[in-house]
Amino acid sequence: HPSVNVVSILSLPLPELSKKLRDGSLPPDHVFYAYVGKALQITTETNCITEFLQESETQLRKAKLVEKQGLLYGVPVSIKDSIDCQGHDSTLGFIKNLNKPAAEDSVVVQVLKRQGAIPFVKTNVPQSLISYDCKNLIFGQTRNPLLYTRTPGGSSGGEGALVGGGGSILGIGTDVGGSLRFPAAFCGVCAIKPTGNRLSKRGIMSGVVGQKAVAAAVGPLAKDVDSLALGLRALLNEDMFSLDSTVPPLPFNEEVYSSTKPLRIGYYETDFFTMPSPAMRRAVRETKQLLEEAGHTLVPFELTNVDYVVFNYCVRGMFADGGSFFVKKFKGEIEKSGMGLFFWLAKAPHWLKALLSWIAKPFVRSISFYLSRQLWGGTSTPLTTGSFPPQDFCHQFIAQWKKLNLDVMLCPMLGPALGIGYPAKLSVAVSYTMLYNVLDFPAGVVPVTLVTDEDEEELKGYKGYHQDWWDRTLVKAFRGSVGMPVAVQCVALPWQEELCLRFMKEVETL
Repeated sequence: HPSVNVVSILSLPLPELSKKLRDGSLPPDHVFYAYVGKALQITTETNCITEFLQESETQLRKAKLVEKQGLLYGVPVSIKDSIDCQGHDSTLGFIKNLNKPAAEDSVVVQVLKRQGAIPFVKTNVPQSLISYDCKNLIFGQTRNPLLYTRTPGGSSGGEGALVGGGGSILGIGTDVGGSLRFPAAFCGVCAIKPTGNRLSKRGIMSGVVGQKAVAAAVGPLAKDVDSLALGLRALLNEDMFSLDSTVPPLPFNEEVYSSTKPLRIGYYETDFFTMPSPAMRRAVRETKQLLEEAGHTLVPFELTNVDYVVFNYCVRGMFADGGSFFVKKFKGEIEKSGMGLFFWLAKAPHWLKALLSWIAKPFVRSISFYLSRQLWGGTSTPLTTGSFPPQDFCHQFIAQWKKLNLDVMLCPMLGPALGIGYPAKLSVAVSYTMLYNVLDFPAGVVPVTLVTDEDEEELKGYKGYHQDWWDRTLVKAFRGSVGMPVAVQCVALPWQEELCLRFMKEVETL
């Protein structure tokens, strides 16, 4: 409609937009169709949307008749493919899941609707969700809105592309190894992965079923930190706790989020497993300096044994049954999302794995990674609670944190966005994010800088820690990224999402 200023609607941050919707100065249909139009444009460019939720228009008509209740009254929200919306498929990129509509909304979607939000689209994911690219045989490849030759990240890649391109003001995704943080960082927006059980996971489909060693989480993506905080504020209410009694009844703590007392911040520039790109290192350094100038205390934190954690906790924790259930999920599916080696090894006899592991160890981490005896164990149930103590690791990590008397931690986040197709070859690079799924700490990302010509020049001397095939491939994946965003990760102890957001806000402001 000529009287609607679409540009000004799309430029409003979520807290302002929701305030205008609630006080009646913006009609919900103007906002809804402004975002539908923008979402259509972004998906034409990036292929990020899998489905328009037709019932959102009915919801919109009803919204005009109700009292303006709910923190997200009239706000259009995008939803990741794997999160159930009644009457729609949650495919996970598998053809066998087509035409199997969900019987009811997931708890998160029910709470959003009770808060007045209007879920309007579902967004693309990689096949199986166990990837940080975004491609499957049903919907194809999603592209990064900032540079089409780059991946938007995954597995919440459709969300990253849509929110990053401005076609959604609030997106809901999931994270089991970085699946919210990769898309946000690669597409230049913010996201937070809460502690695994802070938000309900009822009605959310998982790529790997039954594993508890690596905590999956549901969380929001948005352009800025205040918008993430509003999203969490809306979700953490009585409705969430009554619809799913396994979620602890912890409402959003305003006092912690709005506090201004100086923080004691741990930091590290590398995990000594995946060599950070020059821009990643610089992002941490510059952020550290700004935080110090603003009166916060920064304390170096020494990460140790990350390779052991990645092989023994991340991989074994995800595939505790030797990968057999995961392999079964692909039965009858054509694409294997670049996991051919994994599937071949899952079926190979133990003596062959042992021999290959011994031969490959000096040359390629990737093969010895998949071959580590611990992953494939000799029994039908390779993992028992007794043989698998990530809790011990978690307590040691917290002890080191407490010894330094830290409030929060500043860490690198993989970046810039890799070229399309590279994530399948570089599972090693999840080390920076997956650590905090194993620990089950809240972790968010905030974009802080752009890749410079100097970063690109410095990349020419990039050697990596192991100088193996993985390190060489990572250099190629990073190349040609001048102008692309790079983020940092902000981490807090379990259940301290508000402190994590408060730290993210500090970083964003500086």
